[in-house]
Amino acid sequence: MGRRAASPHEEQGLLVSSSEHVLPKQDVRDVNKSDDFVSTPCARSNPRWAQAQKTGNHSRLKESSTCNTTDRPRWMTTRRDFHDDEKSMRGLGRRCAARLGLGTLIFLGVIQLFSVLSGLLIVFVPDGIHRITDKWGQIGHIGEGLSSWPTDFSRGVLPIACHSHNDYWRRVPLYSAIEAGCISVEADVWLFRNELYVGHSLASLTPNRTLASLYVDPLIQILEKQNPTTQFHSDGSVSQHGVFDTVPEQSLTLLIDFKSSGSALFPYVVSALEPLRSRGHLTYRNGTQTINRPITVIGTGNTPFNLVDSDLINPHHDIFFDAPLAAMWEGLPGETSTLASKPESPVYGADIDASMPDSLASAREKQSASEDDMGQGMSGAPQSPDAYTTENSIYASVSFTQAIGHVLFGKLSDSQMDLIRGHIRGAHRRGLKVRYWELPFWPIGLRNYVWDLLVKEGVDILNVDDLNGATKVDWGKKTGWWS
Repeated sequence: MGRRAASPHEEQGLLVSSSEHVLPKQDVRDVNKSDDFVSTPCARSNPRWAQAQKTGNHSRLKESSTCNTTDRPRWMTTRRDFHDDEKSMRGLGRRCAARLGLGTLIFLGVIQLFSVLSGLLIVFVPDGIHRITDKWGQIGHIGEGLSSWPTDFSRGVLPIACHSHNDYWRRVPLYSAIEAGCISVEADVWLFRNELYVGHSLASLTPNRTLASLYVDPLIQILEKQNPTTQFHSDGSVSQHGVFDTVPEQSLTLLIDFKSSGSALFPYVVSALEPLRSRGHLTYRNGTQTINRPITVIGTGNTPFNLVDSDLINPHHDIFFDAPLAAMWEGLPGETSTLASKPESPVYGADIDASMPDSLASAREKQSASEDDMGQGMSGAPQSPDAYTTENSIYASVSFTQAIGHVLFGKLSDSQMDLIRGHIRGAHRRGLKVRYWELPFWPIGLRNYVWDLLVKEGVDILNVDDLNGATKVDWGKKTGWWS
């Protein structure tokens, strides 16, 4: 056969492909120059190729020449294909992560739902032991009539060595402190028209809030319930129970803060305590020892020491004194001069040594009020701090802010620690219980730090305003002072 003659298309310089798709030669050169174009059977099989051949518009071949990379060998893959694969992989990773997170949340939700349903099941469908304990003692159930006993007023309450400061401010005076476990409560007392009223200031007084209505009468009711007359307890041979059923021998301290003139108030306080005294509820001195009873009364504020220590004015010796703790600082054993070694107090200065007469005289000169209004531990004070003994005093107190100072940078300084340890050392040598009032109350972390430190150093009574924070929260846990 002879050579076939060139067709008209060939004469015009057109190239015919094996797949019968034709392109002008120049167009093929231009398209093949593109990085994103590959002249492959895969690309030419695209219907857009044929359309471009018919119309002569090859500008869109760049867009239509790509195809699924799975249809051709890897060596035919373009850079755009690699870019698309990378984006596809990233999208797949994000979808997998989202599905994994959603699955985790659903799994945790199922567990939480199961826990809640289990708790509800126990509540609404209790097992055998829960059915007994939930209704034990009720009428018609096991233990009917056995769920209470005569002295269950404070069942489950454990006494704690804390003092309910300004107790009368609480929504429920006295009872809130007992419920929290505090072994000491405070009542500020004013004398007005032969009656003792309780309140922080004259403006806060009301006719019905008296020492009798808030403290004396409720204490009598509580103690009568705690000491019933029964066939088992009728002849008085059994020691009296205090307000705490868990520790019946624990005495509750009633700290009476004399706000009016001490000498004028004192006989009225003695008289107001008679209902407790006549029932044998008051702790007293019998001349040689202290006889512990359910209620211990201590006078603070403007209480005159000379009247507390008087056989004539305090014949029953059942009102004790709140001694001045600042006057009791003592150095370590073996130190010859307390004056030289005692750190300077922020208020009292370094002139308060063991002898004390000069400092007390100086303090009196600085006071513009009468001798009866000298404040805690200073009214009718003796010439020497050695006069404060267990025969006339129980507490030894002082303002923390005045005697120790402010806590800077969240920590007490070495000199402040020396003051605290000297106070505790001197008070304990005299057999007295240490109490600091006016403690820092905020920030909470700083307050907790001071509480924890004082208890560890040997302070006997923690003066608190926040009963819940002192008795139900682990305030000994280390936290930042700012929290």
